[in-house]
Amino acid sequence: MPAHRLYLLEGAPGSGKTTLALQFLRQAASNGERALYITLSETKEELAVVAASHGWSIEDFDVFELSSAEDVLGQDQEQSILHSWEVELTGTIRLIQQEVERVQPTRVVFDSLSEMRLLAQDPLRYRRQVLALKQFFAGRSTTVVLVDDLTASRDHGGDTHLHSLCHGVITLERLTLDFGAARRRLQVQKLRGVDFVAGFHDFTIRRGGLDVYPRLIAADHHASFVGDPVPSGVPELDALLNGGPLRGTSTLVTGPAGTGKTTLVLQYIYAACERGEATTIYEFDERIGTLLARARAFGMDLQRHIDSGCLVIQQIDPAELAPGEFAARVRREVEERNARIIAIDSLNGYLAAMPQEQQLILQIHELLSYLSQRGVVTFLINPQQGLLGTMASNLNVSYVADTVVMLRFFEAEGRLRKAISVLKNRAGLHEDTIRELRIDTQGVRVGAPLVAFKGVLTGTPEYVGDRLPLMEDR
Repeated sequence: MPAHRLYLLEGAPGSGKTTLALQFLRQAASNGERALYITLSETKEELAVVAASHGWSIEDFDVFELSSAEDVLGQDQEQSILHSWEVELTGTIRLIQQEVERVQPTRVVFDSLSEMRLLAQDPLRYRRQVLALKQFFAGRSTTVVLVDDLTASRDHGGDTHLHSLCHGVITLERLTLDFGAARRRLQVQKLRGVDFVAGFHDFTIRRGGLDVYPRLIAADHHASFVGDPVPSGVPELDALLNGGPLRGTSTLVTGPAGTGKTTLVLQYIYAACERGEATTIYEFDERIGTLLARARAFGMDLQRHIDSGCLVIQQIDPAELAPGEFAARVRREVEERNARIIAIDSLNGYLAAMPQEQQLILQIHELLSYLSQRGVVTFLINPQQGLLGTMASNLNVSYVADTVVMLRFFEAEGRLRKAISVLKNRAGLHEDTIRELRIDTQGVRVGAPLVAFKGVLTGTPEYVGDRLPLMEDR
């Protein structure tokens, strides 16, 4: 924030204002500057407890406590012929000014305006005192943060008069969902002279302060790359996509449960690790141990690549993760580990992390655009409801992905078999055939086109050929 200005930090109780204010002053102390915390709402002991929960100490800066009228005026305040609130407010402002002149801080936090509003009682007097505070600090090299808990300001919508007085306004929000942890987000409503990122930004409060996850803007992260195909190691599977998905594209693998969507994606992951490329899997649904055991049964030793650092599998709890935090994790993998393939398993788990579906579509679109700008191959697994016949999906994201691969069950010769087909491929040519898919101890196998059948995608095909060109066990 531009220095030597007045800022407003507002938010409902529990949104993280005190933690952010303490973090703001600790940064000044680490720079060797004097800092002052003026508290009208909390005692010094309460501040010390909050700081200790983050491993901090309030001894790093000055704390000026004004928790009662007796501290300001003494015990004989009732003898005044003036209204007590007039004397209290005037005395409070005077003591604050004296403390600032004594400490000479470069950063000041004033917590909170609600108490000043209560002392003033009259809105006009309150605003005059806030303006007087601004004028008092204007001649000093001091950056001031005014904290407001919104409990009595404009039906919790903020004080527009304060907004106009301050150089910048930061609003913190705490959202309580029907299930899971509370979500917190902030927005910069105003910041004069600075080109800031508007909109909401998710943040979390952890030991050590606030972690803010700036809203992802894909256009700001373009990197040059060669859009060559990424092979899977299975020639028949690569032939479906004319060599494989291109770098910088996203592939949606969809189909009912049990058709092998995750195993198909693991084949691409395993082949990339064998080439020495960094890859990452975000596992929303399945335990990592189960995933590794399944891959091992199909001849893919993923543990070896995890041990070498080539593969990272992150178990995600959607009830505890905000979408902005997930996007930040993806960015770290791409920019710090140089991950070349990202897999999200599955979108149903990602959907659980989003309270509103429309926001989910926007989040996925921006995330995929970012990964595309960085030349990353992205795999999205989207389970469908139903096994045979008409199937439905909880989320229609097929138009977002560059490539859509569909897996289906079909019945033939008294057995439940699997079929694979490519519905679209924006990146280039693709086969329009429907082929049989087998996943067994031999790994992923793709058979010849099912030309002897019609209606395979309905789940109950009709045999029209002379022989059954189906794959058998080896």
